[in-house]
Amino acid sequence: MKEKISRRKALKYFTLSPIVASSFVASKTQASDVKANILIVGGGTAGIIALSHLFKAIKNPNITIITPNEIQINQSGQVFVAAGVMEETELFLSNKDYINTDKVKWIKDEVLSFEPDANKVKTRAGEEVDYDYLIVATGLQYNYEKIKGLKKEDIGTHGISSVYLNDLEKGTARGASDTWKWFNDLKTFAKEKRPKVIFTHPNTAIKSNTTPQRMLFLSADYLKKDELSADFEFISSSNKLSSLPKIEEVLYKAQDSYDPIKNRFGHHLESLDVKAKKAVFLHEFEKEGIQKSERLELPYDFIHIVPPMSPVKALLESSLLSHDAWLDVDKYTLQHKKYKNVFGIGDTCATSLQKTASSAQAQGEILAQNILDAIQAKELSASFDGYSASPIETQYEKSIMLELNFKGLTSTLPIHFEKPRWIWWMFNLYIFKSVYKHLILRGRY
Repeated sequence: MKEKISRRKALKYFTLSPIVASSFVASKTQASDVKANILIVGGGTAGIIALSHLFKAIKNPNITIITPNEIQINQSGQVFVAAGVMEETELFLSNKDYINTDKVKWIKDEVLSFEPDANKVKTRAGEEVDYDYLIVATGLQYNYEKIKGLKKEDIGTHGISSVYLNDLEKGTARGASDTWKWFNDLKTFAKEKRPKVIFTHPNTAIKSNTTPQRMLFLSADYLKKDELSADFEFISSSNKLSSLPKIEEVLYKAQDSYDPIKNRFGHHLESLDVKAKKAVFLHEFEKEGIQKSERLELPYDFIHIVPPMSPVKALLESSLLSHDAWLDVDKYTLQHKKYKNVFGIGDTCATSLQKTASSAQAQGEILAQNILDAIQAKELSASFDGYSASPIETQYEKSIMLELNFKGLTSTLPIHFEKPRWIWWMFNLYIFKSVYKHLILRGRY
């Protein structure tokens, strides 16, 4: 049995551990004097992490980064903005604080096409950029248009919300603030009539796989605090709440603390009648060895939508993807399986169990070391273990922290991860944004 830690001691531990860890990493890093023309495509979390680690690993590096966004968004905080406990302005950082243009060539554009056979990319403006080594850190895109009848402009109207909605190039996170308004519209409605509320989970990999259930629990608790009720439905393309039995048990227990929550599995949102407030779900299943499908139409008063997600368009049209349509890198080395001078990091890779900032953070040092090895024609020596951490707030001020690697559940701190705790809420709401800003994006943790 693990030793219990007081709230004060736990907070102190959380606050100090990133600093200690960053000092340790910094002290053991030896910059190598290697020469190569390195191109990073993407300036979100993963791209900036890659840049920071390469600057620590290489003396006088020759690096170009192509990204149009001057704003960095702490996307993990969007859930807290949606729940009304964080201001939207707290999400935004300046990429100018992480991209030193005295030492890095910053092309403020977007890559239109990848040409790995020619070792070059082409930008929207028509510029061709050559490289010796390419790092793909383009993240993923939200495909709202894949849901028939839905436009991005509909989000925030007619009872529709989506906490994910943001625009990295413009530096906006409208989905978060719109969802906070949605929380309050839901509460106002519930004072007069019991609302029907739907939460969706698409049939694609998504950023932060736990977010759909985080929104379900937080909105349910927001009503519960005022003794209000709703008919909740969680509708997911998955076959269960979690593939991990211990976590699934916790999630069912959390559901039981609210008004009855109906779960529908094996369904994904196919279309929406925005004005009529009707959603059509496609249910695909096997019966007697035969693949079948059926459609289910459900009325709603409020619906929270998680869009289908994919790599960005330029990657989809390239030869860099795997059979399951993600960047085809070795999950341990992060090196492309066909193009050995191409590496990947972050959400766009076919590697992670969860697509989270914590995965990109764990991949940063692995990536830098393996690029160094490749430049020096050495065997790649660093290996990614699949680490990912993702919170699930089961109520306001209580959260579990789901930590995974390729072997299954793991835990990096002496605290039972499967129990909802105040300390995880405090860490994610108050401490993580500083860790993200000062340590993760700077490659110090």
